[in-house]
This record gives sequence, structure tokens and C-alpha cells, in this order.
Amino acid sequence: TELVFSHWLAKIRSPEGFIDVIFSSGNGITTVDDWWFEHATAGTVLGVPVKIAPPEETLWSKAFVMERERFDGADVVHLILAHGERLDWKRLLARFGPHWRVLLAHLVMFGFIYPSQRSRVPAWVMSELLQRTEAEQTAPDAPDPVCYGTLLSWSQYLGDVLGGSYRDARIRPFGTLSAEEVARWTAADKS
Repeated sequence: TELVFSHWLAKIRSPEGFIDVIFSSGNGITTVDDWWFEHATAGTVLGVPVKIAPPEETLWSKAFVMERERFDGADVVHLILAHGERLDWKRLLARFGPHWRVLLAHLVMFGFIYPSQRSRVPAWVMSELLQRTEAEQTAPDAPDPVCYGTLLSWSQYLGDVLGGSYRDARIRPFGTLSAEEVARWTAADKS
């Protein structure tokens, strides 16, 4: 067993194969917790009984993947297309918490991509998120110079946080990671 990245990934190896144990995300936001299991559905994969991750938690974790070489936005809108009418939207809003703008961005794109399916997103969800956006327009700018782009892409905002004047949102107190975890993840070969 190897703890590859202390904030999200371990590997279990045996002569028969290996298993990746994913317990969070590279940005430290979408931690696997009890809700992943409480709301999972039973299924069978290759004859083995398994728990299948709930669509809400799957959408939440995929919403933050916006790398140059990998963008999970299509997965997000396809999850809404397939499950929108059955999603627990209150739980989904709770999952995004202070990062609700990421959810709003995907919902706006969903309405653009599938205009005939916009009703799969309840009107109250869009109203709630748009009201939050409107309230921000009259509020002062955030006091701390922080870049939240690093929650979406580990690489696209490095200039802002390494050579610029912005703090990295992955690092405490804004995020859940230590500076050492971020440095190790940033330096890792991701190919």
C-alpha cells in the first residue's frame, strides 16, 4: 500500500492487480465522506456487488475539473440531463457551499447546451444562485487577494500564485491543503 498523495490518493498493489483508493480530489475540496456512501446505490460491476457514487457527489467532484487537457464540463451537463429531475438540489447546493459560482457556471452552460431541457434544473435553484450573484454586485470586493482558479486547474493559475500577488485558494486558511501538499502535487508527473 502506498499513500501517493496524502490529500487524495492511495494505491493498493498485489500480484493480481492494483486498486486506486481515491478519498478526495487533487484540489482538496471534494472529500469522500459519509454522504458518498449514504446516498450511493447498489450495483454490480463485473459480477462484484458495489456501491455506485451518487450523481450529486459525482457532479460536485467533476465540476472542479477544468484543466487544459481535461475538462469534465460535458460529464456535468450529461449528469444533469440524465438525473436533473431526480437530483437532490438542496444537497448539491450544500456540497458546493462557498463555491456555488462553479455550480452556477455549469448550470448556465447546461441551459446553453440543452435549451429544450432547461426545466431539468429547478427554477428555484437558478433564482437562488442568481440572487446570490446580484447581492455580490453591491458588496465590496473580497478583502484578501486570493486566486480560486487553482481549485479548477492545478496549472493554469500558477503564474498568479507563484509569481503574482495572489494567495492559492487550495492552501489553508482558504482551502484544506498545506503548502507542502500543494507543492508536491504541483511538481508531480500527471501524464
